[in-house]
This record gives sequence, C-alpha cells and structure tokens, in this order.
Amino acid sequence: MTSAIVSDTTVPARAPWSGVIRAGQTLTVTDLRGNQAVDFLVYDAHDTSVRYSAPDTIHAQGNIFLTTGSVLLSGEHTPLMTVVADTCGRHDTIGGACSRESNTLRYGHHTWGQHACVENFLLEGARHGLAKRDLVSNVNWFMNVPVEADGTLGIVDGISAPGLTVALRAETDVLVLVSNCPQINNPCNGFNPTPVRMLVTGDVAGEESR
Repeated sequence: MTSAIVSDTTVPARAPWSGVIRAGQTLTVTDLRGNQAVDFLVYDAHDTSVRYSAPDTIHAQGNIFLTTGSVLLSGEHTPLMTVVADTCGRHDTIGGACSRESNTLRYGHHTWGQHACVENFLLEGARHGLAKRDLVSNVNWFMNVPVEADGTLGIVDGISAPGLTVALRAETDVLVLVSNCPQINNPCNGFNPTPVRMLVTGDVAGEESR
C-alpha cells in the first residue's frame, strides 16, 4: 500500500470532529491561526471500553505535559497513540473539558447557554454509540495550563502560534473524538475560537473518518 493523505479536514471554530485512525496512520493537528485549544479523546476502535487514561499516561511518563515521545495509554496500560512530532512544545493533560456546568461555576450563570466541549463530545460521540458515561479526562492540545508551586492550576495565554502542529501515530486502530474548543471566557483560545486542521496520513486501506 502507498502512504498517502487519507483525509484532510478543516474543523470550524467551536465544532466537533471524529475519525477512525488505523494502526500505523498518523494524525497531524494544526493550530491554523494560533492560540486554539483542541480537546481530544481516543478509544480503541474495536472496543471503546478501552480508552485514554490520563492517570496511566501521566504516571508512565512521569510528566503532566505531553510532547514528542509521549505515549497515550489506556486504562489497561496499552498504547493507543504516540506523539511522533510536536512543534508547540507541550500540551495539557489535567485542565479537562469545559461544560455548561463548569462555565456556570467559574464564570457566572449567564454563560449557561454557551456551547461547550462536553456538548461537542456528546454530539460527536453519539455517532459512534458513545454516551456521557464514556467521557473521561481528556488531552488539550496547545492549551497552556501551568501548575504553580502551591499546586494551583492556571488557564493562561497559549504558547502556540499559527501553523504549529502535533502529530500522533496510531498504535492500534483508534477512534478519535475532538472538540475544537468553543471557550470564550478564559484565554485558552485567546477569547476568539478559530479553525484547526486534522490531517490523516499513511496506509489508505480501510480509511474511515468524518
């Protein structure tokens, strides 16, 4: 088989995306305009009960940030995807996904009607038979969540820039869910959500992405 572009999608600001990435294929996420957080979940495509585990991933690499060489592990400690290239430098594993509930708690009741990442995950996940019980702590590509000496977390201006990328190789067939974060109440998106690019390359056989 010839290595080629399997799919190439520009995900609009605030929108979800999903795709099945076959073992050996590479997913490259590009921050097209800079300072855009991309919330990310990954499951075994053949058994979605096997899914990304933030605790296992953090423990195995001894670091809360992801970058080149980081392996995204399942709760069974099996590898799902490996970061094979990263021009941003580090990515968040602990900031979580925004929701209507967390927006209300953090920013006030007037934010209740605003779309959020949890809603994106639920909408897109439903296409694959996933529900709220299937959502777990997620990765936030390009999001800057520093940890202070006293353990305080911050959500601050991103360290990304237009055109920066993170590339992940699938170690098995995986289902990826993405929320191109719609958050406008903190600086994770520079208060202005923008599009991102999802490029899948590799063996073109058996491709399935949406």
